[in-house]
Amino acid sequence: MKTAIIIPCYNEEKRIDQAAFKAFITQSENHHLCFVNDGSKDQTLNVLKSIQHANPEKVTVIDMKRNSGKAAAVRAGARYLYSQENVQHIGFMDADLSTDFEDFMALDQTLKTNKNLKMVFGSRAKDDSGIEKDPLRAFFSKVIKFCVFLILGLPIQDTQCGAKVFSRDLVPVIYGNQFLSKWLFDVEMFIRLKHHMGGKEAVMNAIHEQALQRWVHVEDSKLGLKDSLEIPVRLFSIWFNYTVWAPATQLNVASETEVLSTVYSMPVAA
Repeated sequence: MKTAIIIPCYNEEKRIDQAAFKAFITQSENHHLCFVNDGSKDQTLNVLKSIQHANPEKVTVIDMKRNSGKAAAVRAGARYLYSQENVQHIGFMDADLSTDFEDFMALDQTLKTNKNLKMVFGSRAKDDSGIEKDPLRAFFSKVIKFCVFLILGLPIQDTQCGAKVFSRDLVPVIYGNQFLSKWLFDVEMFIRLKHHMGGKEAVMNAIHEQALQRWVHVEDSKLGLKDSLEIPVRLFSIWFNYTVWAPATQLNVASETEVLSTVYSMPVAA
């Protein structure tokens, strides 16, 4: 059984390290890479095809014709991979490798060795000795962290880290419905898990936040200053929609059949 890694990509032509991805998938026996091209306007799709061509049996490319945001791209990858019976665990990481393969493999190993866990996710907050952070981003991270804690009521230090891996049976729970936010979908993931599992204690027993050894902020982020300033408002919208407008008892979770019947796209031919 394999672990499949979703890599959402939008205009990553100049940032994606082809050699690193090719080397990783060539050396790994039990992993599969699933790149999702999120309507890129540059040559990202051709770059992804090149990576796939080097190892077509271990690399899938999903091409989304319109840019829909990271949430939709990750969701597309998760729903496609759910249809692959040889995939046991599904994760995602950033195309710029701000979290490297070694740290991701450590997350995956924790999930594999602890049968009580359903999700393991990286944290840039638990031990920052090897973490390089931009000062402005660090400030906004603290603001976001406080808002997220008020919304979730869960002792999670870093919900927004772009490296997570989870059991395939969570796909209908987490990805059955579209996300409200294009970028803050991680918060929605934890809300959906909390509702599904019945509360704080149950969800904390099923997830594990693991300190990253390395994480580097890569320039040319797709999230600009304007987006960052709007985050508190967007978080309020998430809280309102999940808590006031659609309480836990009324949230719809797609069945396995629904997930399998709404796959976004098939792999691009090598």
